[in-house]
Amino acid sequence: MVQSVAGSLEAGRISRARPFRAPHHSASMAALTGSGLKVRPGEVSLAHLGVLFLDELPEFQRPVLDSLRQPLETGQVDVARANAHVTFPARVQLVAAMNPCRCGYAGDPTRNCNKYPRCIGDYQARLSGPLLDRIDLHVHVGAVSAMDMTLPPPAEGSAEAARRVAAARAQQVARGVRSNAELEGERLEQYASLDEAGRKLLLQAAEKLRLSARGYTRMLRVSRTIADLAGSETVGRVHIAEALSYRLMTG
Repeated sequence: MVQSVAGSLEAGRISRARPFRAPHHSASMAALTGSGLKVRPGEVSLAHLGVLFLDELPEFQRPVLDSLRQPLETGQVDVARANAHVTFPARVQLVAAMNPCRCGYAGDPTRNCNKYPRCIGDYQARLSGPLLDRIDLHVHVGAVSAMDMTLPPPAEGSAEAARRVAAARAQQVARGVRSNAELEGERLEQYASLDEAGRKLLLQAAEKLRLSARGYTRMLRVSRTIADLAGSETVGRVHIAEALSYRLMTG
């Protein structure tokens, strides 16, 4: 239906492929959330139930990025114009990529960042705290050298990982949701109940990292997903610890 409203159905046919949208960092707020005299869905709605990929994340204008905060929280976007007030669905998996700093050399063992650490601080400060609070997994990926390309493949290939993911998603569908991201309230407490060691670790982390209520809830969801991928019925300390490692943004 979103594709139909946007007028982007190919030959009038509905596709069963999940959408993947990757707007350029020069995209405007209207392009991401929706615009036009006859209001059309923006990129965040065109990616509904699929992936919204934002490359060079800090290069987007800060107000544009902050306009995604409400859709990421509620799974929908409200577009208010003088002639219309429209609500579009916007439940996406946000994937973003960025350099650690403007020059890109921070943390590189072979090159130096000439303005370290200011270069890192200034660049990452372009992202607001509330936006980062809505991103559950922060993963630092080191530079890949030519020598790395000659290494043997990892023990677990993409096909094996895909099977684990499919099994975990099947568990989540059995709970009556599309994914653990939709668990909340009593259902989240029911399916993400922690053992004593896990609860103690999470409370300590919440105090030390000053997690918001949103961040605490998201930690539970991520921990539940990690446990699903490991084939565990319960959420333990090891799952909480791994979720915490993804919560820390490092340059």
